[in-house]
Amino acid sequence: MSVLIPGFNPGVFTGEGNNTWLLPGREPVLIDAATGGERHLARLREALGAAPLAQVLVTHGHPDHASGAPALAAAWPGAAFSKMPDPGDDRYAVAWRPLADGDLVPAGDGALRVLHTPGHARDHACFFDEGADTLYSGDLLVSGGSVVIPASAGGSLGDYLASLARIRALGPARVLPGHGPEIRDVVGLIDHYVAHRSRRDEQILGALAAGPATREAVVATVYVGLEEGLVRAAGESVLAHLVKLEAEGRVRRLPGGGAEWEAA
Repeated sequence: MSVLIPGFNPGVFTGEGNNTWLLPGREPVLIDAATGGERHLARLREALGAAPLAQVLVTHGHPDHASGAPALAAAWPGAAFSKMPDPGDDRYAVAWRPLADGDLVPAGDGALRVLHTPGHARDHACFFDEGADTLYSGDLLVSGGSVVIPASAGGSLGDYLASLARIRALGPARVLPGHGPEIRDVVGLIDHYVAHRSRRDEQILGALAAGPATREAVVATVYVGLEEGLVRAAGESVLAHLVKLEAEGRVRRLPGGGAEWEAA
């Protein structure tokens, strides 16, 4: 049985904050490192009691999931830190143990299967408790909203959709995400995500039907009335769709360095 340890880091992109998940038992393991805030560390100390923290498994290297690693390492010097490898790992000043797809990692009183699920990030992984039929999804699935695909920072919508298909085929009974509440209708949420991305494709193609446009112009057309603080995220999402549509031969970039796109 896992224990929710909130990250206490609310924000525009984190919602109420990160979820980190403690699996107590013979091998106490924490899934995700949050941001190193003292409230997070204090809640983790309380949950562990006298037990040591054996390992921290990080779903991906985005700061809200990984930047707390140095603070956790200082508080529990014997803990190991593990994640899928990524070129940006050196920014967090801990020695990462590399994970690989299919690895079985001792955790709590059982084990977790590592599933490489790129898309939101190159190094994104989910952790599957096969005995409990429970998936720790990081930022692959979040109830109540869509997941940003940061295309200019290693995100890939094509990879993301493939990762969703992999988890849909797996069909876990429940998902414990990196943000927001537990997810029980896993297939329903995935199907909703896929339908949303398909509609967004069509909206972007519709925006280009009037002629070539920049990413920023497409954002203004597709995301009417968007809050200023979310414009950048919308731009990343539009770019992710454009790159996917380009790979499918449905749009193309115009030459000349003007950053314009047109329907193919």
